[in-house]
Amino acid sequence: MLSSRKASYKVPPAVVRDPLISQEHRRSKRRAERFDSSRQLDLFSDLTLGPSDDEIGDEDNDQDGPQIVREGVAQFAGMLAPSGVATDIDVSEATAISSESAVPPSQPSDVQTNAKKRGKNKRKGKAAAAGAKGRKPSNWADKCMYAELLEMSEEMSEAYPLSDGIPENIETGWVVVTPVPVGKRCLAITHQISGIAGVVPNVTLRSRVLGKPLMGAFPSPLPPQTILDCILDENWHKNGILHVLDVIKWKGQDVADCETPFRFWWRDTRLSELSSHPPPPSATDVEPTVMQGVEAPSSWYKFPYPTTFCPVPYYTDTSLANLAGALVPLTRSSRFFSVSTPVQTAEGTAAMDLDGAVSPLVQLEVTTAELKSDGMLLYVSKAAYEPGTSPLSSWIPLKAYTPDSQQSEANALPVALESPLDVFERLVRRRLVLKNGGSALATPEVSMEEV
Repeated sequence: MLSSRKASYKVPPAVVRDPLISQEHRRSKRRAERFDSSRQLDLFSDLTLGPSDDEIGDEDNDQDGPQIVREGVAQFAGMLAPSGVATDIDVSEATAISSESAVPPSQPSDVQTNAKKRGKNKRKGKAAAAGAKGRKPSNWADKCMYAELLEMSEEMSEAYPLSDGIPENIETGWVVVTPVPVGKRCLAITHQISGIAGVVPNVTLRSRVLGKPLMGAFPSPLPPQTILDCILDENWHKNGILHVLDVIKWKGQDVADCETPFRFWWRDTRLSELSSHPPPPSATDVEPTVMQGVEAPSSWYKFPYPTTFCPVPYYTDTSLANLAGALVPLTRSSRFFSVSTPVQTAEGTAAMDLDGAVSPLVQLEVTTAELKSDGMLLYVSKAAYEPGTSPLSSWIPLKAYTPDSQQSEANALPVALESPLDVFERLVRRRLVLKNGGSALATPEVSMEEV
C-alpha cells in the first residue's frame, strides 16, 4: 500500500479516454453533490402525504367523511404520552415508572453479574484500549483539501478543440495560486490559552496525511480557535516562514463553506492585522551544522519554530493572455521575502540580560529569504473548502516526477519526463490561438526568452 502511494505521488496519470470518468466529469459531479447536500434533501425523503386520488380504489370512494392519512406520521407515535397515564404526573416520574416496568424480574441479577465480570476485566480493558489508542487515527488526518494533478492531453482535433484537459471555464470560474512554495503540507491549529498572545504556546502543526504533530506547540499572534491550511517551508529553520495557503476557521468563525476568492481575501486581510513578534533570542543554535555537504557558520540563527506567516499569492485574473504571459513565468521564478532575525554578538549568541531573561529591546537585522517554487494551484472559484483529495482543485507541478517503479527497474535508462507546467503553457497558448481565430491543430512556439 505504501509503495503504491509513493509510486502515484505527483505522477501524471494516463490519458483518460472515457468521458464519464474524466476529471471534468468528476469535478461537475462533485459540485452537484456538494450543492445537493447543502439543500439537505435527505431530511424530506421519508415524508409522504399518503395515497393520491388516482391510487384510491372505487371501494374507498363509497366511504363517507374525509380520508384519514395514516402514513408518514408513524415515526412520531413514540413521542406521545400513553393514554392511561395521568396528565398531572411529572415527566421525570413517568419516565422512571416506564423504565421500572420495562425491566423483567431477572434483570437486576443479570446486571450485577455483568458488573462483576466487567470489574474483573477492567484492567484488561484498559490495556486493550491503550493499545488501540496508538492505532487510532488522528482527528486531523486527511483534513486538508488536497488537489488532484491536472489531467492534460495534447491530442486535439478540429471536432473537439477543447478536449485538452484544461477546464473550459478557466478564464471565468477559476482562481490561480502561484508560486506555490516547496515545503510540507500541514494544518496550523490554535488553542484557547490563558496568557499573553505571542508568549504562551498556542499553535500546533499537524501533518496532512496522518494528522500527527510535526513539532511541539509554539507561540504565535494568531487568535484562538483558528485553523489554517499551510505549507511549512523546507528551510523554515533558516527563515522561520510558514506559508498560509487557505483558511478554514478564524477565531471560531467557520469560513470553509465560503467561496474561494472570499477565503483568500479573508486570509490576507486577517493576516495583515496580526502584530509582529520577534523570534526568541535565547533559542539560537550556535553549533556548526552540516547541511547538504556545506558547513554552516557558527553565527547562523536557527529558528526553533515558525515566526512569520506568509500568505501564498492568488490571482483572480485567469484570462489566457494573463496565464501565458504573467502567471506561468511567475511560477517558474522564485520569491524573495524579508525576514527579521536577532543580531548575533561577537560570541555568537543573541543579546540577553544577565539574569537569563530575554531583553525587551532585541536588535533585529533584516535578511532576504529565497522561496523556491514548486508549481501552480488552480481552485474552482465558486466552490467551498472540502477535506481530502478533491477535483475542485488542480495541481500543476513545476518539475516532472518519475514513478518509483521506473526508477527501480534494473538497467533502466532514466526517463526524461516533460514538466507539466510546460505542457500547460503550450495548451494555454493553443487555446489563445484558437480564441483569436486560428486553427486548433496549430502548435504555438514557446520561446524560452519570454520565460
